[in-house]
Amino acid sequence: MDAVIKKLMPQSAYMEKPVTDRPSEAEVEAAVRTLLRWTGDNPDREGLIDTPKRVAKAFREMFGGYDMCPAEELGRTFEEVAGYDDLVIVRDIQFHSHCEHHMVPIIGKAHVGYLPDGKVVGLSKIARVVDIFAHRLQTQEALTAQIAGVIQDVLNPRGVAVMIEAEHMCMAMRGIRKQGSTTLTSTFTGVFKDTPEEQVRFVTMVRGGA
Repeated sequence: MDAVIKKLMPQSAYMEKPVTDRPSEAEVEAAVRTLLRWTGDNPDREGLIDTPKRVAKAFREMFGGYDMCPAEELGRTFEEVAGYDDLVIVRDIQFHSHCEHHMVPIIGKAHVGYLPDGKVVGLSKIARVVDIFAHRLQTQEALTAQIAGVIQDVLNPRGVAVMIEAEHMCMAMRGIRKQGSTTLTSTFTGVFKDTPEEQVRFVTMVRGGA
């Protein structure tokens, strides 16, 4: 299920595992050395000698979402649910991502709910989908839409609701430098989009209400 990344990806491309033209590890390490020199430091001093190698290894981990397919994570479902057909919510899914504009961290949590239509998916798979998309360069708006979209497309439930609240280090560490400011985004599909009462019920349950 590989797809070549284009400048403007079709909406369905978020379901697939991107194919990227990666440079060699030696090229990556050379680029990190250049950045270290650009900061004004000396990449040959003792504390920085192994930094390029460490950064390459860290980037491979932090951006591992490019090597994973979120749709595959949702492939196995269960139909033995004893007639249950009401709201399923996984709250407080902690994640770390990186802003695609400045490549600095986005730290937050996602709340994901869906109304099953005869089948459910393992709860850990929802968290895995969040992690896969989070381990790519992101905007919070795109991350929210991608999570909802792939669940809707693969599981075909009656509706999906996603809410994300996160702090952006590009706002806390640079520019306006406002620490502790939180951004909230939400996306609704199906029944949630068409029925305000279902949106309210989702938000109420996420916030810990009855």
